[in-house]
Amino acid sequence: MNEWQREVADFMRRHNLLHDPATHALDLVSEVGEAAKEVLLATDYGQRPAQFRPEMADELGDALYSLLSLAEICGVDAGSALDAALRKYGRRLAERGGTGSE
Repeated sequence: MNEWQREVADFMRRHNLLHDPATHALDLVSEVGEAAKEVLLATDYGQRPAQFRPEMADELGDALYSLLSLAEICGVDAGSALDAALRKYGRRLAERGGTGSE
């Protein structure tokens, strides 16, 4: 993950894409929405097993880029944040049997 974040940070600097956190947050929300739309289309809104289109990979790539851009602009190490999240979800699984939000 750290390598991915460095790669995104270098891309952002090269192309002058360092914006305020709100801009990156809005971009992330938009991209996650597009990925969710692909899931809904792939499942006919939950009516059948998923049949993903090639666009799903594109949308997930866009969402990942947006997430790593937001992490970079906020000064968050995405790898460390992911490690902490996995520990948190591991504790929730052990304590409650699920990973959902509280």
